[in-house]
Amino acid sequence: MSAPLFESSIKSLPLIGKGKVRDIYAVGDDKLLVITTDRLSAFDVILPDPIPEKGRVLTAVAEFWFGKLSHVVPNQLTGIDPESVVAEHERDQVRGRSMVVKRLKPLPIEAVVRGYLIGSGWKDYQTTGTVCGIPLPAGLQLAQKLPEPIFTPATKAEVGAHDENIDFATVENLVGAELAAKVREVSLRLYREAAAHARIKGIVIADTKFEFGLDDTGRLYLIDEVLTPDSSRFWPADSYQVGVSPHSFDKQFVRDYLETLDWNKQAPGPSLPADIIEKTAAKYREALLRLTGIAG
Repeated sequence: MSAPLFESSIKSLPLIGKGKVRDIYAVGDDKLLVITTDRLSAFDVILPDPIPEKGRVLTAVAEFWFGKLSHVVPNQLTGIDPESVVAEHERDQVRGRSMVVKRLKPLPIEAVVRGYLIGSGWKDYQTTGTVCGIPLPAGLQLAQKLPEPIFTPATKAEVGAHDENIDFATVENLVGAELAAKVREVSLRLYREAAAHARIKGIVIADTKFEFGLDDTGRLYLIDEVLTPDSSRFWPADSYQVGVSPHSFDKQFVRDYLETLDWNKQAPGPSLPADIIEKTAAKYREALLRLTGIAG
């Protein structure tokens, strides 16, 4: 196992920006090199300790889903080997954790789909009987499967800020009614197909978020990451119960630990104990193995 990568240092390409987890470099005028580091963010704060192999697991999971769902919507992948676009001595930084992708115009929303009542959706439902303004039947319980998956978009926040839920009318104002309707339709189809596959593999996908971009002709593409443990809630199907907050394969495990601390959820984040880091890494690897059959 190679040393964790907290931050890349590619000098052979221009740096475009660094997100919570990904470092992005320009490859010519029309492509990007996206490196998935081992950084972990929780409550929108980047924690000081990397999770070993996390970037490679996320990349493998995302590539699996991009391939499996390419019939639903085109995606950002170019098929170019990331090691071919950097200097020879930089290849170890990109190996297994990077993608060369099309340079597209990202839509200014997170396309969130919820299939189960959990997290902020559960809190919203308890208060209002709705989730992001969408009415739901009375009497639903924590972690219960919704009658149908729902599209609950959010704004895209800057690093360190929090995403905010928005209603569909706001999405229409941001991107136009026709594109908003297409994003909703595609997001729901992606979720349904992925959830059906995952359930066969012993994983419940409770919710997830997609991101989309447009090319110069206005064609819609699936971008960023897709259906990873960072962008989704994954629950083991064999222990899932309605009314109980499920164990998870995603970073909810770290969130639960952080909730036990006297921390105000502002930067800087607290250091993680070695056993929490190890257990989190194991959860990511198990999600990869269950979903794809690939050992992390």
